[in-house]
Amino acid sequence: MYKKLVTDVFFDLDHTLWDFEKNSELTFEKILAAHNIGVTLNDFLQVYVPANFVFWKLYREEKITKEELRYQRLRTVFDKLGHPIDDATINLLADEYIHHLSSQNHLFPNTIEILEYLKPRYKLHIITNGFQEIQDKKLQNSNIDTYFDQVINSEMAGVKKPNPRIFELALNKAGVTSKKAMMIGDSLEADIQGALNVGFHALHFNSDNGPDHDLCAMIHDLNEIKTYL
Repeated sequence: MYKKLVTDVFFDLDHTLWDFEKNSELTFEKILAAHNIGVTLNDFLQVYVPANFVFWKLYREEKITKEELRYQRLRTVFDKLGHPIDDATINLLADEYIHHLSSQNHLFPNTIEILEYLKPRYKLHIITNGFQEIQDKKLQNSNIDTYFDQVINSEMAGVKKPNPRIFELALNKAGVTSKKAMMIGDSLEADIQGALNVGFHALHFNSDNGPDHDLCAMIHDLNEIKTYL
């Protein structure tokens, strides 16, 4: 339905193409074992996953810094688990997590297939709130970097999605108007509402089985993109 309108497709990266939760779990499994941290991976993740979501929202809203995000999401977990740990160890784990995370390369099912389908038909780009020092590595290590013409991150833009300035920067770098652009992402607030506010078309990849809405069309598998593009 958008085939005659859209020339450029912008993807979110984490939770949309790159399987953040799986890659994050594997990274924590590695570093917790390496440093003999006395908590089980399952107990750790049960607290960490929702805590990380909360702190990322605060970071996205400019309420905490990158350093506070990296520290507080771990401090919160160990405090809630009642596991004594000093700040030096938390900072070490935070650094190692960032260092090793980008070496993981698990993608959502059908990522390569849909990129192969789209690449001859559209110009493809990334808009991500992730940290600049690791997003390029994620793309390279999962062998999808060559599919994208422009990779826009929040540190480059100076703001984070859903701020309109990051979407406007992406349009400018891609040389396209919003009427010919589609945003595909998992976050209703950051990706979908943010893009719609600037005039993009949007497609919601509901990777976590969130509730229905009427903001835009919704898919649960990346191959469903072929229905629209």
